[in-house]
Amino acid sequence: VIFPILHGPYGEDGTVQGLIELADVAYVGSGVLGSAVGMDKEMMKRVFKAEGLPQVEYRVLRRSRWERDRAGVLVDLEDQFEYPVFVKPVNLGSSVGVSKADDGQGLEKAIDEAAQYDYKIVIEAEAAGCREIEVAILGNEEPEASVVGEIVPGNEFYDYNAKYVDDNSDSIIPARISPATQEAVRAMGIKAFQAVEAWGLSRVDFFVRESDEAIFINEINTIPGFTPISMYPKLWEASGVSYGALVDRLIRLGMERHEDKQKTRTAR
Repeated sequence: VIFPILHGPYGEDGTVQGLIELADVAYVGSGVLGSAVGMDKEMMKRVFKAEGLPQVEYRVLRRSRWERDRAGVLVDLEDQFEYPVFVKPVNLGSSVGVSKADDGQGLEKAIDEAAQYDYKIVIEAEAAGCREIEVAILGNEEPEASVVGEIVPGNEFYDYNAKYVDDNSDSIIPARISPATQEAVRAMGIKAFQAVEAWGLSRVDFFVRESDEAIFINEINTIPGFTPISMYPKLWEASGVSYGALVDRLIRLGMERHEDKQKTRTAR
């Protein structure tokens, strides 16, 4: 059984999963479809919208249009959004290329930064006054959700440095939201997992507004961080599943899915 603990393009987007499929080997986690949809923020957001999962306002921009008409793009975006906004490459992870823009000059710089990493850029409204909430999902066709956790970024937002360099962010398990909202987050996490046709494992990230506990889904990560101090295993440990037991369950889930696929014919 292959356990692809890989982040970013070619590891998380269905590419290496397709290679493993061609080799006809069992592996842990989502297949080509779930990996690709989960990695592409535009496709992911379209699927979430179709499933009725609430999101912050967003817009997707093609790099080709940005190169042709920078001034026109900025006018359109400033008509649609109020500052600050967040700008992200559509197909990337670990907050690489993600920026917060507080004005027009910052927006232009942020789009230039994101455009280095992908031909599609997503611009999102700020989730003001919100907690950053995460839930871990485990399973295949009948997945389970962990307890709900909360990230408190040490930097202005949970950027690459906050995740990997500065070590100044805190995790709070369980999250500081009501039991009813925790249950709603868990249910929405499972719904998001099934919507993109994920398998095995995923971490689903949300914003929960402090004033009224309104929930907004942010994204799904089909290959979440998996070190012993990463949020995914920590959430399952808090749910009564140890790191070793979690690895065992994921391997069994990968084997079960591979066995089930052997029942499917690919030719007459």
